[in-house]
Amino acid sequence: MDVHVDRDRCLGAGMCALTAPRVFDQDEEEGLVVLLDARPPEEQRAAVRVAAGVCPASVITLTQDGSSPAS
Repeated sequence: MDVHVDRDRCLGAGMCALTAPRVFDQDEEEGLVVLLDARPPEEQRAAVRVAAGVCPASVITLTQDGSSPAS
């Protein structure tokens, strides 16, 4: 699994950081998403899927390893 985020569309709600804190954080200045691990280990992937699903701005894109995110 590859994780991509679009910081330009992030609202700073923080749901991703709360749901998968080993993969997502928020910057201190604007509260926008910071991707900590673009290729999370298997044990983090369920939380990452939930984080992508609860993101109110839908800025998290998940792809299979090595493929490009859909635009």
